[in-house]
Amino acid sequence: MMRGKPAVLAVVFDFDETLVPDSTSKLLKSRGVDPHEFWTNHVRRRLEQGFDPTLAYLGLILDYVGAGRPLGCLSNHDLRELGATLDADFFRGLPQLFDDLRAVAAAYSDVSVGFHIISGGLLEVVAGSRMVSEHFTGVSGCEFAEDPATGCISEIKRAITFTEKTRYLFEINKGIEPQDTLKNPYLVNRDVPADRRPVPFENMIYVGDGLTDIPCFSLLKKERGTSFGVFDPARKESARRAFTEFLRTDRVISMHAPKYGPSDELGSLLRVAVATRASAITLQRAQAESSL
Repeated sequence: MMRGKPAVLAVVFDFDETLVPDSTSKLLKSRGVDPHEFWTNHVRRRLEQGFDPTLAYLGLILDYVGAGRPLGCLSNHDLRELGATLDADFFRGLPQLFDDLRAVAAAYSDVSVGFHIISGGLLEVVAGSRMVSEHFTGVSGCEFAEDPATGCISEIKRAITFTEKTRYLFEINKGIEPQDTLKNPYLVNRDVPADRRPVPFENMIYVGDGLTDIPCFSLLKKERGTSFGVFDPARKESARRAFTEFLRTDRVISMHAPKYGPSDELGSLLRVAVATRASAITLQRAQAESSL
């Protein structure tokens, strides 16, 4: 924490299955493609061939794009339009959670909270949501480039894989804006002294549901940040993963259904986590001032 500077807390979310049901599956379904067949058969076949999971599904989407193919001509504009339909899909308690967390932080002097998304899903879909544009200061996700001749997506521009997600935590930590790294992806490597980083890792709270979130969970555990896991209690595989991969390995504080209202487990804990960290910052400042 930089002395004399306002403290900033960052609440960072994965997107699919954390804030909304899987948006890529919604995209596929909207174009007449069976999501179960896509993920269970075709993507899994690529994984068995040694593909990185993120590159497997992004490459398969591109294989489906074009005249006479299952997805037709799919543009980034089309992806944004699909994203605009997501606002009705956000899990219970959203967007009230964002307003409540801002109010919790504002109760403490010179403490604020910002919201970020780091997703292995499609950036244009995520960014198409009005709720995302209104409440999130930073959004990172996978991107496609378009063929200038057809206007259809044709190349993978950015892929966010497992450990790649931690890169974006470092960007938040160092105060690097997402639009700046689009111009210079090496900015994240610049040396910034710890006392000049605007968002210390211990001021971060991370919420995610999947195996791709494990590197972020691990990083924040090491750096005294806070992580909460999300799982679907109605799905046996989701519950098993929550126990074997997250809870038993002590990667997260706890696992919860993705419900964010004041009386829901996860929603209540996030409100308490922000208040607890803001209170600790206030106490640290008071102790530092008394020692001068």
